[in-house]
Amino acid sequence: MSLEEAARQLKMAAHDAQVAFDCVGLGDLERAHEHSLTARAASDAALTAVARALEDMTPEEAQAAGERAVTALEDA
Repeated sequence: MSLEEAARQLKMAAHDAQVAFDCVGLGDLERAHEHSLTARAASDAALTAVARALEDMTPEEAQAAGERAVTALEDA
C-alpha cells in the first residue's frame, strides 16, 4: 500500500468520523455506529500503509511520496 493510499484512507476516515459525529447529534445511533466502524477501518488501513512506508522508505523518499499523495488528492 502506498502513501497515496494512506492519504486517501485518512481522508475517508475523517469524513466517516464527521458523519458519525453528526449522526450522534441527531440521535441516529445505528448510523453513527456504522460510520464509526468504517472510520476505524479506514484509519487502520492508513496505519498499515504508513507503518510499511516507515520500514521501506528513506525520509527523503517518504517526503517526496507524501507530497505526491497529497497533491494527487487535492487535484482529484
